[in-house]
Amino acid sequence: MTSLPDIPLPAGIRSRYVDGINGLRMHVLEAGFETRERPCVLLLHGFPELAFSWRKVMPALAAAGYHVIAPDQRGYGRTTGWTADYDGDLAPFRLFNLVRDALGLVSAFGYKQVDVVGHDFGSPVASWCALVRPDVFRSVAMMSAPFGGPPPLPFNTTDKPMSPPSDDPVHRELAALPRPRKHYQWYYSTREANADMHRAPQGVHDFLRAYYHHKSADWTDNKPYPLKSWSASELAKLPTYYVMDFDETMPQTVAKEMPSPAEIAANLWLPERELAYYGAEYGRTGFQGGLQWYRCGTSGAFNSELQLFAGRTIDVPSCFISGKQDWGTYQRPGVFEAMQARACTNMLGCHLVDGAGHWVQQEQPAEVSRLLLDFLARARAANGTV
Repeated sequence: MTSLPDIPLPAGIRSRYVDGINGLRMHVLEAGFETRERPCVLLLHGFPELAFSWRKVMPALAAAGYHVIAPDQRGYGRTTGWTADYDGDLAPFRLFNLVRDALGLVSAFGYKQVDVVGHDFGSPVASWCALVRPDVFRSVAMMSAPFGGPPPLPFNTTDKPMSPPSDDPVHRELAALPRPRKHYQWYYSTREANADMHRAPQGVHDFLRAYYHHKSADWTDNKPYPLKSWSASELAKLPTYYVMDFDETMPQTVAKEMPSPAEIAANLWLPERELAYYGAEYGRTGFQGGLQWYRCGTSGAFNSELQLFAGRTIDVPSCFISGKQDWGTYQRPGVFEAMQARACTNMLGCHLVDGAGHWVQQEQPAEVSRLLLDFLARARAANGTV
């Protein structure tokens, strides 16, 4: 294997590889490994992130007595054994297989029960872990992406003709707006998206700087609120990193919000040295591995297997943590409310952290660590393990 540069990690976190995980050689960051028999917390990152995204909360969790494991997930970073050809097989990136990756990893470490935390696209993976294997994933903390439950099955249709499935008209309606728009997840599902970002005119490093800035609390126009419906007129209220101008790429979109040299120098939550690691990793791997996850969702190709769990709820202790300045909480209208009302039956907290946008565990790590530790203690008490 080609020698890779060191990762700029805080003290107490080590990098290692674990072989034989559902066909993967998985790269893992680990803290609290010095003593055995600790309870385990599994941390699952999102897009465009890496295990490295958890570097600021891992030491606090380890100091509180946990063994903390954060992998580069399938399609990302230094984990190998996956291929991401646009014309290749999407099935390895479907949610059930990502759950199998997580299950295989904790099993390899010798755990029969763990607590799982997921951020961004890692949040639905964590949610499905808790839904499918509550015997293993005994609590779940969802961050920045609420979980509204499994897709429903058609119900009470024996005497009613079913409407044929059709394409979501919202995309045509977005394109037909006076200011034509498109949804970022469907853009991420296009053949061009990876090359647009991997070969961004400003370079991967500056593309990521603008992208992270645009979705953070540092971008002062991030003032989210609930949307009324999944309609073009409502979705068009989202910032352009979610609902893009129709003819623009993501690098073009975020370039307009590139922070100034002074703002970059003042950024304490993602200094240049740490951003350089993200830039180098994505410069090496490209983005298609993560984009495959979006394609599984937008294609609807795997909804039928998810419907096996239609009507099922997450019954293990759960909580939700997001940035108060994070539009991700509301980007799918009604899901934040459905999570609390129906999808999760044992929610122990729902927290919107001020001073954080989408990258809540990087922007406000001390508060996120405090909230997670409080939740984990309460979940252990609820499960009778304290």
